[in-house]
Amino acid sequence: MSAVDADRSEFGTGGLSVLFRAMAYATELHRGQTRKGPRKRPYIEHPVEVAEMLWELAGVRDLLVITAAILHDTVEDTHASLADLGTRFGPELSNLVAELSDDKRLERAERKRLQIETAPHKSPRARLIKLADKIVNVRDVGLDPPQSWSLSRRSEYLSWSERVVAGLRGTNRALEERFDAVLVETRGILEREEESG
Repeated sequence: MSAVDADRSEFGTGGLSVLFRAMAYATELHRGQTRKGPRKRPYIEHPVEVAEMLWELAGVRDLLVITAAILHDTVEDTHASLADLGTRFGPELSNLVAELSDDKRLERAERKRLQIETAPHKSPRARLIKLADKIVNVRDVGLDPPQSWSLSRRSEYLSWSERVVAGLRGTNRALEERFDAVLVETRGILEREEESG
């Protein structure tokens, strides 16, 4: 099945209704959460940006992918569980979110290592979402970085993201080209910040 063919999506004809329910649920779960940057943007903007990038830039019309993009951080960053997502949205969606969720019981370094190691083995749908997520995160490291992150940590994040995306290559040309452009732009921002002291 093509990831951009809505008519044949296994998510079914009720996909838009499910997408709207997922938007409401993700908004409820992320209520009160903000991004880590100084702008303190509402967290829900992040999954919406990921979903919008998949729709607008990558041409993804598979509503399961778009819905999973909206919910992709709920298991990691809220009280929601995979079982809860399975009950509300079905096993296909909860399995896709599971592919995108780090095991928070592991140390951060191990979670990062596993993202690099598992990237090439993800399903085509998970790879699309992971690519769009990395684009948004890398952009934010340049434009609205976590306040506590040093230039060194931000630079390390870019290098690590590049290694994750290396394992996702061959998924979607438009997303890969956007990642490359955003990576160059963000590295330029960091270099200018370092020069200005």
